[in-house]
Amino acid sequence: MNALPHDNVRTLVLTGASRGIGHATVKKFSASGWRIITISRQPFSALCPWPSGGENHVQLDLADPVELGRGIEEIRKRLTGGRLDALVNNAAISPKGKNGERLGAMDTPFDLWRQVFNVNFFAPVALARGLVEELSAAQGAVVNVTSIAGSRVHPFAGSAYATSKAALAALTREMAHDFGPRGIRVNAIAPGEIDTAILSPGTEKIVENQIPMRRLGTPDEVADVVHFLCESGASYVSGAEIQINGGQHV
Repeated sequence: MNALPHDNVRTLVLTGASRGIGHATVKKFSASGWRIITISRQPFSALCPWPSGGENHVQLDLADPVELGRGIEEIRKRLTGGRLDALVNNAAISPKGKNGERLGAMDTPFDLWRQVFNVNFFAPVALARGLVEELSAAQGAVVNVTSIAGSRVHPFAGSAYATSKAALAALTREMAHDFGPRGIRVNAIAPGEIDTAILSPGTEKIVENQIPMRRLGTPDEVADVVHFLCESGASYVSGAEIQINGGQHV
């Protein structure tokens, strides 16, 4: 598919747009006039409310390194003028046990570790490397979505998820160093307990006992920070990991 005519419109590539933080991020950027190319393992849903969503969607399994290479070429074909203003690596998986229990370091199968790291860690760096010329042409931004689970043991997030997010935080610093000379800023956001459909039972105890603000965050609050990091107001911010957790990390 050839790139569509979107002169003078900034373009965002976003993984994991179908729900929660990703869904709110697409709506935020779309309301600001951005064109959004979404990436998901699932086909585009007609329930998603943003304009031209179907023609700007790339169906791609981020866990498959071979398919990821094909997907990067498909994304590049859709970029107008060889420019990409922002890449937001939001997609992630956090597998549970058969009964929904947390999977620790002792009981997570190694093939599951590989799948989690392929999606949560390797896909972000592969996408950024594959689209580096387009990001550089636009003096663009990369935002990696990490997690509070990357810096502490979490009662619900498993070991594979937590370590992949810790690795992504470290990768953000490395990418800021390596991509900076090309004019590309790289930052991360680390959400805490956000009010989405994937919250685990018992989260209310975390809110009551561990979050100074005594409430969940909203996807819109996270999307606002992502939007800020991709706009001119953050033009000298790079290598940062912004905590979005109501003070849970203190």
